[in-house]
Amino acid sequence: MSITVEALTKVYGTQKAVDGISFTASPGVLGFLGPNGAGKSTTMKILTGFIPQTSGTASVCGFDVVKQPLEVKRRIGYLPESNPLYTDMYVKESLGFVAGIHKIQDPAKRIADIIEQTGLGPEQQKKIGQLSKGYRQRVGLAQAMLHNPEVLILDEPTSGLDPNQLIGIRQLILDLGKTKTIVLSTHIMQEVEAVCSQVIIINKGRIVANDSLHQLRESYGGKSLEEVFISLTNN
Repeated sequence: MSITVEALTKVYGTQKAVDGISFTASPGVLGFLGPNGAGKSTTMKILTGFIPQTSGTASVCGFDVVKQPLEVKRRIGYLPESNPLYTDMYVKESLGFVAGIHKIQDPAKRIADIIEQTGLGPEQQKKIGQLSKGYRQRVGLAQAMLHNPEVLILDEPTSGLDPNQLIGIRQLILDLGKTKTIVLSTHIMQEVEAVCSQVIIINKGRIVANDSLHQLRESYGGKSLEEVFISLTNN
């Protein structure tokens, strides 16, 4: 399994943001869903090594996130919800900077490939600060993918995209999911139904559903994912 999480808990003061969750993820697209404050972003930050867990374990490609953080970061690409970017840099320049951090061989070719994949071609000579929100999301995605990681963790990756851009990015996520493990957090149920094979729903720090999309809907009498989500989290 590319990701293995066992009894993972994160406590802030007296509040359990994540409460003893366990799951695995292998190549494909995993929809990681939950209402605001459910523990999604906290779990993603633990998996990427941004914050430590309070207890439990998490590993990526067999490497423990606490004991072997550099090995984990080599194998993971992360697009956080806030998508922090150097707005004074040009698009191509920022990708060159990231390529240098990862010591990518033949960076010019790799950058050209990623620019084509993410549809950044028309904007590649612009400063990031001049881009629309949708194109900034594409830059964040390009940076996450640049070192060709085995695992991608995407927190609200399609935020700010127009309908045409949505179709392109969804197709890209689907294509990447054929060979990579992708954890996709989103509030857009239509997006999950379009790209995800497995769905985890988390509520108040605990997993309340973990199944294939088809099986989950069947278990609830063929209801839409949105209806299933509301019934599991509206308490």
